[in-house]
Amino acid sequence: MTDPVEPAGEPAVAGHAGENPTTDIPASEHTDDVPAQPTFADLGLGAKVLKALRDVGYETPSAIQAATIPTLLAGRDVVGLAQTGTGKTAAFALPVLDQLDVSQKTPQALVLAPTRELALQVCEAFERYAAHLTGVHVLPVYGGQGYGVQLSALRRGVHVVVGTPGRIMDHLEKGTLDLSELRFLVLDEADEMLNMGFAEDVETILADTPATKQVALFSATMPAQIRRLSQRYLEDPAEITVKATSTTAANITQRYLVVSYPQKVDALTRILEVENFDGMIVFVRTKNETETLAEKLRARGYSAAPLNGDVAQAQRERTVNQLKAGKLDILVATDVAARGLDVDRVSHVVNYDIPTDTESYVHRIGRTGRAGRTGDAISFITPRERYLLKQIEKATKRPLVEMPLPGVDEVNATRLARFDDAITAALGQTDRIAAFRDIVDHYVRHHDVPEADVAAALAVVAQGDTPLLLDPADERPVRAPRERDRDGGADRGDRGDRGDRPARGERPNRRADGPPLALYRIEVGKRHRIEPRQIVGAIANEGGLRRADFGAITIRPDFSLVELPAELAPEAWEALRQTRISGKLIELKRDSGPPAGRPGRPRRDGERSYDRGDRGDRGDRGDRGDRGDRGDAPRKPRHKKGPVGEG
Repeated sequence: MTDPVEPAGEPAVAGHAGENPTTDIPASEHTDDVPAQPTFADLGLGAKVLKALRDVGYETPSAIQAATIPTLLAGRDVVGLAQTGTGKTAAFALPVLDQLDVSQKTPQALVLAPTRELALQVCEAFERYAAHLTGVHVLPVYGGQGYGVQLSALRRGVHVVVGTPGRIMDHLEKGTLDLSELRFLVLDEADEMLNMGFAEDVETILADTPATKQVALFSATMPAQIRRLSQRYLEDPAEITVKATSTTAANITQRYLVVSYPQKVDALTRILEVENFDGMIVFVRTKNETETLAEKLRARGYSAAPLNGDVAQAQRERTVNQLKAGKLDILVATDVAARGLDVDRVSHVVNYDIPTDTESYVHRIGRTGRAGRTGDAISFITPRERYLLKQIEKATKRPLVEMPLPGVDEVNATRLARFDDAITAALGQTDRIAAFRDIVDHYVRHHDVPEADVAAALAVVAQGDTPLLLDPADERPVRAPRERDRDGGADRGDRGDRGDRPARGERPNRRADGPPLALYRIEVGKRHRIEPRQIVGAIANEGGLRRADFGAITIRPDFSLVELPAELAPEAWEALRQTRISGKLIELKRDSGPPAGRPGRPRRDGERSYDRGDRGDRGDRGDRGDRGDRGDAPRKPRHKKGPVGEG
């Protein structure tokens, strides 16, 4: 969740989702006539939840929080229309936590999210807000993760379940998830869930939960399908609309650099070399990455420190004070950790990991260009993230300028300029210069060496083992990746000696925008009752692949053959190693072809081959990849009409 942003107007709201009376609350609007900003304590939250909010640095509620929290605490259903980044996670998590009965061991709250990434993010938020609530257990449930961990946690007792619809349905059908005592149900990013094809699952889950539960539905838009869903399954809901404004300051220069994931550290290092920055904040997505990247930067000689949600408040204050005082130059931070950070010295913001929503982008780059100063924002974009760039430009109505990766010559020129500045500064220390001049004269007289050579030798001593200048002949430059290059993928454009001929087992992709494909084998087949959509869903979700990355799929009795990118990123291999379909490890590996002497054979009866063509758009439904036990018949909703719980 991004920074809470300041609302204007009264946070109280009333209305019916079936009609159209709504309260429109601008997400960020500042006027002299705005009423006093409410605090979280004004919203009716308990002391332990308020203490957790103080720990994470929240001061005032955002617009969606100010309107939604009192409404949910009052027991009303809610339809919230808000973009990602307006603070809606806290808007539903805080009132849910405030009303939990810790003595009840069956799930009391269920949050449905469209993707495992969002489910994990929401789960982490619940855990942060429950830091001072003794005995509260939160469980993420999503496809691709083994059932064992989830089953063990459910047996021990869980208060809040955050999951994707596909895996939640699997647990309901297996009888391993008891929702009979559910009190709260949240649909987060409902429009995305329906767009991904989960409408049937969502309706089934809604219909199979107690009629007395409280429902909160959050969506960025209100299409007809969402409207029908709210009318059918929510009781007299209050409809709350937050109008988010995504504007960036005119005094901030916004640039981007196309770079693959493995090249990011080297690219950042070169930017640090050539950019004239004062203080810098580098934004990453995860807490672990703050530690890792800060350590890598320190190893390269930069003064850097991590800042994440696990950093204690005292340490956070020391780190921020060091940044303000100039004792620290680079802060590597997550969105949550940088909340409310106001340091005039910050001249640059680098989006090492580009945010997935425009509000987060606006809040991030707003950390520079403070107090009327100019600022610079640089975003790293991997080839597969170009769509995020377009979203940011559309929302902010300002184009981002592509910048070239600094080359060796540019880095060397900067290093020489700094070396010259250091010499000039040293020449100003006349007393010390006089003392060393006598030492140099003594060496010249006794060794018959020119003074210029002595000066060069002293520079070598001062520089140490690290060369002052990069050697273009020795260092392969970091290059911007080709469009086909994936996160972690290698740029293989220098292997011209192989011509255009694909390697064995590979073939050119018939889509011009996709990578070359190779044949892979997975150990699930027809007898496991799988379909192409399950294969695409599981592999796409777990391996981070996209629609252009899939070719033909052939399902055989005991295994299947799938065309995937010939160059899979290491992190994709690692993720897919643990992927299951129908509860079985897929054991992904490159297919070596038929045995020697067997050039191939026609498909036998019972085998199915599917050319995915352009149907890869269903690949986002990865959390449904382990549901092959349902057969081919589509599931029908159990309730056509009537209130929740009927029938």
